[in-house]
Amino acid sequence: MKEEIERKYLVCADGWQRLAVSARPLRQGYLAEGPGVTVRVRLAAGEGRLTLKSRLPGPSRMEFECAIPQAEAEALLAAYAGGRLVEKVRHDVPWEGRLWEVDVFGGRNAGLVVAEVELASVREPVHPPAWVGREVTDDPRFYNQFLAERPIDEWSPEERSWPAR
Repeated sequence: MKEEIERKYLVCADGWQRLAVSARPLRQGYLAEGPGVTVRVRLAAGEGRLTLKSRLPGPSRMEFECAIPQAEAEALLAAYAGGRLVEKVRHDVPWEGRLWEVDVFGGRNAGLVVAEVELASVREPVHPPAWVGREVTDDPRFYNQFLAERPIDEWSPEERSWPAR
């Protein structure tokens, strides 16, 4: 099991698109959750991934992930996700020696754009690019699991008017 350390930000401006080196559609669903852990299945580029991830506040989480056949991933999503899905296109954007992942959400979360950067340490400084705005690492509303359970098309107008900066 590995430790994943990432910080998450709302994207507040254009400019990242011309820097993107790849884009891939992702579809993921949440199968179960227990005290401190979630179970996720993700489909991307014809491959399935099964992930167990700790649910802790802050930028650090423990994660176990393994590849599974696409057909198995599809079957798990159909049988257990219960419609709790997140659809997005992930863009890889290099910036000052780091790889930022910019997720452009679709489906019931259309309109949301979030950037994440993985770190080697929780103390590692981050110097976000100009197109990145408010940090939402500690805001559970922007966790993918929350967005699967309660997509933004269910949010009130006040909830949808999140400040990007």
